[in-house]
Amino acid sequence: MTAFDLLIWGGAALTAAGLIGIVWCIAAVVGARRAGVDDAAMRARMQRVVAVNMAALAASMLGLMAVVLGIMLGR
Repeated sequence: MTAFDLLIWGGAALTAAGLIGIVWCIAAVVGARRAGVDDAAMRARMQRVVAVNMAALAASMLGLMAVVLGIMLGR
């Protein structure tokens, strides 16, 4: 197993973690809507979810970049 293989698998793991974060964000928003919370509580939850969502998207992007870089440099 070369360093590029590790880069590919590490990037895939980072991308999977980001996707899990995105799914958590979707579930959190759906749960908040179904709970029928008031506007102020919904805003507070959404602020937290947006921060987690941005971090999850960044993790997915960096993971995909690592996978592509590992594939390109590994050849």
